[in-house]
Amino acid sequence: MGEMLEQAVRTALRSVRDPVTGQDVVSAGMVDGLAVKAGMVQFAIQVPRERARESEPLRAAAERAAAAVPGVLSATVVLTAHRAPPAGGSGGEAAPHAHGPAPGAKPPPGQGPMLLPEVGAIIAVASGKGGVGKSTTAVNLAVALAMQGQRVGLLDADIYGPSLPQMLGTHERPRAEGSRIIPLSRWGLKAMSIGFLVEQETPMIWRGPMVMGALEQLMGQVAWGPLDIMVVDMPPGTGDAQLTMSQRVPLAGAVIVSTPQDVALIDARRGVRMFEKVNVPVLGLIENMSFFCCPNCGHRTDIFGHGGAQAEAARLGVEFLGDLPLKLAIRELADAGTPIVAARPDSEEAAAYQRIATRLRAKLAERAGAGPKIVID
Repeated sequence: MGEMLEQAVRTALRSVRDPVTGQDVVSAGMVDGLAVKAGMVQFAIQVPRERARESEPLRAAAERAAAAVPGVLSATVVLTAHRAPPAGGSGGEAAPHAHGPAPGAKPPPGQGPMLLPEVGAIIAVASGKGGVGKSTTAVNLAVALAMQGQRVGLLDADIYGPSLPQMLGTHERPRAEGSRIIPLSRWGLKAMSIGFLVEQETPMIWRGPMVMGALEQLMGQVAWGPLDIMVVDMPPGTGDAQLTMSQRVPLAGAVIVSTPQDVALIDARRGVRMFEKVNVPVLGLIENMSFFCCPNCGHRTDIFGHGGAQAEAARLGVEFLGDLPLKLAIRELADAGTPIVAARPDSEEAAAYQRIATRLRAKLAERAGAGPKIVID
């Protein structure tokens, strides 16, 4: 199905002609990186750098042609410009678009009007590295907030390694109404992930601008509706997704998840500094896998050390939000698609997530001036 839709898009693009050469954009080799995933189309139009300013109508025409193909939910087309070989060995002049986009041009991914205007507060749950349990933490915090009476959205911003379908226990395909995608409802949340739109084992072999464009689609073309809080499960690291979120949505703050050992704390420190550089307040640090409890005898062991994130929070001048244990039940229930906060609400583990969720609501209320959206019971 995907290959047929991709071919249909290419056929449609043959009707779009470059006004300079007279060739269609496909025959001229101007279409770069065409990707079709579950009705979402993304590609780039390559033009010489000296034509960057004048090529916006060509980009727009290609986007309209792709979007008009039956079966296409949305189309995102960006311009990429390269410098033509200099004539006579001269260096040539600087790229015209280096001084900003042409008037009326579509802003590249990561720029433009703010998205998600109906969301009261957007929280990024992030980490400097993978493998620290960030997604498990994000899902359980989102469920805890929903159980506290908040209207909660959960966005999986990890395009390359989406995990929400597994952790929420559903691989259902979202439906579309017109040009809008309807988020899935699960555990009291509205949830969306690229993993709901592609086959489970399909790799997302996309360049940075296309990842940014896909993330913008998950925010701007999904019918989220009014929400009190959106929890964003960020990918690990400090790359394109983090920049896109900081530029395209009014983040209320970021929560950094780390394990206690030094190697994880180094990356957590980078995460804190990254959000500070893009003027996003860090709401606090969470120490995940803080200690291990034997499921048979209950004996506690500090496998990764203990208290490292708390000490790091004090050093960085941010709040320590709490620690979470390394327990078998948390992992088993996450793999089964039943977050422990919902599956065992009376457990000690669920209580730990609930305490952090309550504190986050209090901090959001403080920052928002105790507005009506974030209510502390």
